[in-house]
Amino acid sequence: MAVRAIRGAVQVDADEREQVLEATAELVAEVMRRNELTTDDVISVLFTATPDLTSEFPALAARELGFADVPLMCSTEISVPHALPRVVRLMAHVETDRPRTQIQHVYLRGAQALRLDIAQ
Repeated sequence: MAVRAIRGAVQVDADEREQVLEATAELVAEVMRRNELTTDDVISVLFTATPDLTSEFPALAARELGFADVPLMCSTEISVPHALPRVVRLMAHVETDRPRTQIQHVYLRGAQALRLDIAQ
């Protein structure tokens, strides 16, 4: 079994608690679905949020999806003047038999523009 990192991001319409939680839950669920993972496969998840998102910790959405014993951490993305606003990003470290070339990175809503080269 190999350890792989999976990237993902989602853009929210506004810095409102429910929007952050809903969008993050959608992102986490889609990463899990596309990569055929269970929470037992997840080693850890690092979430970042752009500085304009302060209404809630994105990790709470993962906790509410059943990531109770998975180490989760939130951080603020660096503030770059031309960066896409209101974005939650994640990097999940997982155990999987999938080769690196078959990992599905997930970019949803407006965040698709961040990585057109790897977005699925």
